[in-house]
Amino acid sequence: MAEPAQVTVWYDGDCPLCRREIAALRGLDRKARIAFVDLSIGLPCPLDRDAMIARLHAQETGGPLLSGAEAFAAMWRAIPALRPFGEMARRPGVLGRLERLYIAFLRVRPLLQGLLGGRRSRPEAPRRARV
Repeated sequence: MAEPAQVTVWYDGDCPLCRREIAALRGLDRKARIAFVDLSIGLPCPLDRDAMIARLHAQETGGPLLSGAEAFAAMWRAIPALRPFGEMARRPGVLGRLERLYIAFLRVRPLLQGLLGGRRSRPEAPRRARV
C-alpha cells in the first residue's frame, strides 16, 4: 500500500516556469510524498484562487497552510535528495533570506512567463490600433 502524501502543493499550471519546476520535483519525488494540485484546472483550493496562484502554497499533513519560501522548504523536506535544504531553512535567518529572494523572483515572474510563452499575471493594457 502506498503511503499518503506528506505535503500538498498548489501551483499555477498556466505558468511555464511553475510547470517546469513541478515536473523536476515530481522526478525527484520517487515515493510520491508530495500531492501536486494544479490550480489552472479548477480543482478545490483552501483560499481564493487568485491568492493561491500569486504565490506557491503548500501544507504539510496536519499543519498550517504555508506560502512562499516556507512552502518550498516543506517540499524540500519531503524529498530525500532535497531534505538538507529544507532543514537548513529552519535555521535562524535562513527562511527570511529565502523569502526575500522569492519576493524578488515574483517581481520578474510575469516577464519570464512572457518569454516562455505563458500567461502574464497581470492583464496587458489594450493596444491602440495603428491608423
